Amino acid sequence: MGLCWPGRIAVITRQCDNCCVPVGLYISVPFCRTKCSYCNFASGVFSRAVFANYVEKLCADIAHAPQTATAMGGELETVVDSIYLGGGTPTVLDPADLERIFATVRRTFTVTPDAEITVECAPGTLAPAMLDALRRCEVNRISLGVQSFVDQEAHSVGRLHSRAATLEDIQRLRDAGISNLSVDLIAGLPHQTAQSWRESLDCIVDLGVPHASVYMLEVDDESRLGRELIAGGTRYHAHFVPDEDTTADFYLEACTRLDAAGVRQYEISNFARPALESRHNLKYWTRYPYLGFGVDAHSMLPAAGDAGSRPCAVSAANLDSIRFATPDSLENYVAGAALTWTAISVQAAWEEEFFLGLRLTRGIDLRQIEQRYGMDPKIPETIAELQAAGLIASHGNVIRLTARGRLLSNEVFQRFLLVS
Repeated sequence: MGLCWPGRIAVITRQCDNCCVPVGLYISVPFCRTKCSYCNFASGVFSRAVFANYVEKLCADIAHAPQTATAMGGELETVVDSIYLGGGTPTVLDPADLERIFATVRRTFTVTPDAEITVECAPGTLAPAMLDALRRCEVNRISLGVQSFVDQEAHSVGRLHSRAATLEDIQRLRDAGISNLSVDLIAGLPHQTAQSWRESLDCIVDLGVPHASVYMLEVDDESRLGRELIAGGTRYHAHFVPDEDTTADFYLEACTRLDAAGVRQYEISNFARPALESRHNLKYWTRYPYLGFGVDAHSMLPAAGDAGSRPCAVSAANLDSIRFATPDSLENYVAGAALTWTAISVQAAWEEEFFLGLRLTRGIDLRQIEQRYGMDPKIPETIAELQAAGLIASHGNVIRLTARGRLLSNEVFQRFLLVS
């Protein structure tokens, strides 16, 4: 089926929307103290001797970002209003290396005074020297990978911290003046029960943290625990993992419990008190520009007129944006392997507006999408079918996922992928 594109005007409008918007920076630190059994990220345990070479390469890439953006065919705004260090566990670095990374960012980009600056931490990695470094780097937001406040559950998947250590770290962060905290939980961990899940939720509420991320355990062959579950084995406590229905119930309970406590759901997996949503992650879901550095880091920028003169299957008149990504292995990244590059057509951008925007509880405005890109004539029929199935709710021009739709979001998103 074909889209009724309004032509080049839509592309120019979209680029103008983004080209003067501050960019978000994601910086990958793929080092961990231990590899959790559920983890499917490009991270692992490495000798500290590797860290220096990695930071050297990382800083060189950050310093070279404007030239890379030009070579990739992207329009880059060098004003930054969000920085996110993820991993891995960035706080396993030496404090001096962390400060070097931030110093390089500030030499290369103009960081706004109100920028959101987030660092992911594992409880137990916040030594006094690291806390001091975080303050000097003007970090104002911490994302804590707690996963569970019940020690048996956390230890069963390889987490090294205890509940007591987590509570101590939260207090130390607040004493250091960093109160914008996010806590991650995973529904469906081994040994998790309805009672223990409520215990973790109660901890978040009682602590008064302003942001929480709640994920349902992913079962795929990209993690040791996932492979064991698929095989029906017992390693990694796989036989103590709750079934899918129970995990879904845990997730729905989190939605209700956190909402009642004023930590409102604003995205499928994310909850926040008013005005404390993750600014950085919102860039991903609203298709605003971002740059990624380090292992398995992704970037999206508005396309320049010539896409960097690259051979491209998408015509200049139908080009919306470009994506590029670094290698997903530490060895290839440090060796300087080439970036992968993808041209995003207007049609692909239209699809992304749906399956990214619908992740947000506020939903998407169909009128705005039509003004930017045009609209496929079959979309009203698709929406009506999803409404009849209880997966989408419609309010004027705005559509959003229902609670059931959030549980079946991938099925909903699939309906908005067009076939040329």
